[in-house]
Amino acid sequence: MSDLPIVHAPAYDAGFAPGHRFPMGKYSRLMELIAESGLSARASFHMPVPASAEWLALAHSRSYVDQVIASRVPAPIEREIGFAVDERVSLRARLATAGTVMAARLALSEGIACNTAGGSHHARRDQGAGFCTFNDVAVASLVLLADGEARNILVVDLDVHQGDGTAEICGANAAVRTVSVHGEKNYPVRKQTSDIDVALPDGVRDEAYLETIDWLLPQTIDRFDPDLVFFNAGVDPHEADRLGRLSLTDDGLRERDRRVFSFFRARNIPIAAVIGGGYSQDINALARRHLGTFEAAAEFV
Repeated sequence: MSDLPIVHAPAYDAGFAPGHRFPMGKYSRLMELIAESGLSARASFHMPVPASAEWLALAHSRSYVDQVIASRVPAPIEREIGFAVDERVSLRARLATAGTVMAARLALSEGIACNTAGGSHHARRDQGAGFCTFNDVAVASLVLLADGEARNILVVDLDVHQGDGTAEICGANAAVRTVSVHGEKNYPVRKQTSDIDVALPDGVRDEAYLETIDWLLPQTIDRFDPDLVFFNAGVDPHEADRLGRLSLTDDGLRERDRRVFSFFRARNIPIAAVIGGGYSQDINALARRHLGTFEAAAEFV
């Protein structure tokens, strides 16, 4: 059995105070759980260096990139992001973005890889929003396309919130197909247009959600031949998530992840997973939900 490539940097955790509405501690706790679960014995670990301004400017305006790197983001944009962009947050955003690029390259060589951060899908070309500073999946997609490492890229976003920033940044690029399954009434209020959008009503449970995924997955590659899939495995569709509004169980989330990994690996399509959203004051329970994605991925190495 091969090892599961996992990308991580300790500075993914920018050290927010306990109780902050963005549960920053989940990144550190996730890595502890990977070790405690024994998964680390079946994994190889890789650490990114911060993404360059040149990479970031493929998806974002250079003025915004420079503001983040200098920790001088205007207060109105910080309010839309949901926290101040200080030096630790700036470093975290650059590392998480580079981590998604690294996970993509590992997936291309190994078939599958996971980043312990990423999925910051609300960041738009000119600014961040919704707890997202840089759009790591959009940056990584455009880096790989620019370097000739991929010709077609598929983004399967199963975070409970629409991947509006990814759709905005990549919408005019025929080499990137964006797919989003999200809560119809959830954030953001103003949705963008993905290549495929599936808007779900509040309260959807495991069976109906998994039926939707089974229907959707073949559509994602209809008349599209991706060299790589980015999978945003947000756990905020969980019934206990404070921002989710759907009603998936732990078992439902794990089965969702298994079905996504199984579908693409059965077709020999490389897949890179990012953890996306998940919101709870119970950091341990939240990190355990994210751990399920890594355990599911390990079944397909």
